[in-house]
Amino acid sequence: MATTRRKPLNRERILDTALSLVVEEGYEAMSLYNHVANKDDLLDGILDLVLAEMELPDPAGGLKSIRSSSISAHEALVRHPWAAGLLMSPARIRPARLEFMDSLLAALRESGFSAETTYTAYHVLDAHIIGFSLWQSTHGSLPADIDLENMRPFLDRMLPAEKYPHMHEHGMQHLEEGPHRDVRTFEYALDLLLDGLERSRA
Repeated sequence: MATTRRKPLNRERILDTALSLVVEEGYEAMSLYNHVANKDDLLDGILDLVLAEMELPDPAGGLKSIRSSSISAHEALVRHPWAAGLLMSPARIRPARLEFMDSLLAALRESGFSAETTYTAYHVLDAHIIGFSLWQSTHGSLPADIDLENMRPFLDRMLPAEKYPHMHEHGMQHLEEGPHRDVRTFEYALDLLLDGLERSRA
């Protein structure tokens, strides 16, 4: 009987498989660890794959390039919601992460900001990219199978309108369609940050 030869495992195949498994199993419990000698090397490898999906800021591209690369980085972290927390670990400062950081700093300096303003602006932008992505990984959206009709009385009990009028209004907005659904929150806040930087430069 003919047999199909398995392709030999190499680093690229292992990392591609790990990137798929981590969504299902989480990086702490990933079964693929049984097939590699070094857990840290595997985590670094899949983090490198995520970082490779991020568009680097173009130092000559000004604030427009910073906006585009920030959105690209956020979208990569949304596709891989486990990665934002891993990026915050001091042990996971990867070369590609350093390259992104350096390019962002260069883009700010080349846009005409002083070293002092760049220092603050960099931290604000980096915190927005990673912090918002980390928040969205746990508070992003309602499950697709949730019963919205049952959620309304639950919110009425948990956030009674007479005691928490604004929280009640906000909670109900999560369950309703409307123009607020058309706003991409990450980009909304990013544009506020960039508009503020533009005004400070002027």
